[in-house]
Amino acid sequence: MDQNVHDTAESLFRLKYEELTELEKHVAHHITERTPISTNIVQDLSKQSTFGQRMADKVASFGGSWLFISIFMSVMVIWILLNSLILLKFNSSFDPYPYILLNLVLSMLAAIQAPVILMSQNRQAYKDRLSAEHDYEVNLKAELEIIGLHEKVDSLREKQWSELISIQQEQLGILRQLLEDLKKNKRTM
Repeated sequence: MDQNVHDTAESLFRLKYEELTELEKHVAHHITERTPISTNIVQDLSKQSTFGQRMADKVASFGGSWLFISIFMSVMVIWILLNSLILLKFNSSFDPYPYILLNLVLSMLAAIQAPVILMSQNRQAYKDRLSAEHDYEVNLKAELEIIGLHEKVDSLREKQWSELISIQQEQLGILRQLLEDLKKNKRTM
């Protein structure tokens, strides 16, 4: 089995098996064993993710949505209106005009949301990198399979040409024989 992989790798890549990258070795194994490479990388990663990773993805997804922006704007408008109305009516409010408490809440929200979004972006970059490697592997295998098909077609074409040449030589031999027979028949007549 290992010898088959080594032979396949050397014939396809025209390099010794030991000189190949890990990805190329992986493709050589798949081609030799005729196993498919295609899998859903993102789905496999989602199954393996931890609770914290799933939560980071959900927070980043929600934090970047129009629903979050709408809720956020509504809360801010309600906060400002509520404080302004209380200030006008009772001449005091729980968060007077520069809205220091609102600024504190917004700063805390940003301080918590930013690292969570970065974690999610890092996970997405990792997924993208794995997906790109997988795509490269699939494309490499497809290219090598196409090269193999070209070689088979070329081999068949060469075989057909040699068969055609031998058939033509037989036909030429038969034609020569017919010509000689015709010449003999003309002499005898």
